[in-house]
Amino acid sequence: MNPIFKHGPSPQHRLVLVLFCSVALIFFDHKMNSFESARGFLQSMVSPLQYLATAPKQMMNWAAENVVTRRQLIDDNEQYKINELVFHEQALQLDIIKRENERLRALLASPLRGDAKKMVAEILAVDSDPYTHQVVINRGANDGVFEGQAVIDDEGIVGQILHVGTTSSRVLLITDVTHAVPVRISRNGVRLIASGVGVLGALSHNHVPHSTDIRVDDLLVTSGLGGKFPEGYPVAKVTSVLQDESRAFSQIQSEPVAKIDRLRYVLLLWPEQVNGQQSKTTKVSDKKANSK
Repeated sequence: MNPIFKHGPSPQHRLVLVLFCSVALIFFDHKMNSFESARGFLQSMVSPLQYLATAPKQMMNWAAENVVTRRQLIDDNEQYKINELVFHEQALQLDIIKRENERLRALLASPLRGDAKKMVAEILAVDSDPYTHQVVINRGANDGVFEGQAVIDDEGIVGQILHVGTTSSRVLLITDVTHAVPVRISRNGVRLIASGVGVLGALSHNHVPHSTDIRVDDLLVTSGLGGKFPEGYPVAKVTSVLQDESRAFSQIQSEPVAKIDRLRYVLLLWPEQVNGQQSKTTKVSDKKANSK
């Protein structure tokens, strides 16, 4: 049913008018930037609404990130504590290895003759008897160790082999009351006997005449007499010289240069004649093998 009265333009005219206005607005906006300020004003008006619309999502994201970050921090903190303990334990091991390397380097740098056969040994046990000064090392008959063999550290004479086992040996230290070392004063060559007194840091020298030229801080080295110890290795330093005319002899005390109370590694020495005998035996055995 058609209306009796028509009001306003027809829909077709309205469409054409709207299209014309749209084209005109697009043209003026593109060519002349006429609506730039209006667009900015409208954008400012719409911005609060956009913030309000995105606020719930941002709050949810912030809450999720905060919870995850806190849990991650707790886990990382626990891991860091574990790593700190591991690194601390490794640092202790490295420090122990470093000290052992320093001992071995110092031991190998001891005043040895180039042609002397030597072998590094480790201390396995220390005799608990306070009246005997003996230690056990991890070298024995399988390594060619023999009784009476000289034992030194990086400073000087330690003692000699007392008993030899298959894989271990017992060392008699120079501070034992039953041990004595023929020595001489490095300064003037005067010969003495250094005897143990049962104290780790002391040696005594008996039957020394009052006229003997000996002073405090004189270095005592092996004299080579007796064939037990090679000549010229440090033994002790003189710490006390008491010349009492009421006594028949001077009272001389010295201190071992070797670290008797801190031994960890020692060196075993072979005399040159033993090396010579071994080399001769080797040559003879080689000749026999070749003849066969």
